[in-house]
Amino acid sequence: MKKHIPNSITCCNLISGCIATGLAFGNSIEMALLFIIIGAVFDFFDGMVARLLNVSSPIGKELDSLADVITFGLAPSTIIFSMLHVMSYPVFLEPLRDYLPYVAFIMAAFSALRLAKFNLDERQALGFIGLPTPANALFWGSLIVGVGDKLENHSWVLHFIIAGILISSWLLVSEIPMFALKFKHWGFKGNEVKYIFLITCCPLVAIFGISAFAIIVAWYVILSAIVQQSSTQK
Repeated sequence: MKKHIPNSITCCNLISGCIATGLAFGNSIEMALLFIIIGAVFDFFDGMVARLLNVSSPIGKELDSLADVITFGLAPSTIIFSMLHVMSYPVFLEPLRDYLPYVAFIMAAFSALRLAKFNLDERQALGFIGLPTPANALFWGSLIVGVGDKLENHSWVLHFIIAGILISSWLLVSEIPMFALKFKHWGFKGNEVKYIFLITCCPLVAIFGISAFAIIVAWYVILSAIVQQSSTQK
């Protein structure tokens, strides 16, 4: 019986992603973000429970990726899709209003590609190569929930949203090493980057609220690039 517990938790992640997608199509963006976060909680615990019960399996690994594609790929793409339907367009792009929102699903495809690469890449045991899909989903969900209503009335924002989709898609499959918040010990030495990141996140949340998570993900990418640049120069 216990061997089915981790997969059941993973299925809860998948169901959360399906609910988030349905809510996003209905333009309930805040609730969609909530279910993405709920899915992330299930995603965190399924692997932990599998290790605690010593019931890790190949099917669990594949199921986890399938669930993540929905929760962290399709759901945030649908949030962007819904925003692109209601925001202001420049006059010359107005004829494309019914078609341009589908560009958002490019990010879902790259999320699937990133997860497939992750399953085969043995370099990602202690860190990540490319932007993790949960971080990308949290970036877009919190950005649109936090400031989407302020942005959708400015036609120039459309260009930045489209560019952001393409940049996110590239970051997902890039070869940029990014640190993971995994601690072998709790000492400062060897964990400097992780502690600096966590310490700087606290005031951001206090100041910016839900929008802070978009800033935090951007800061995570920048800090990872700085660490990589520093290690390259040594």
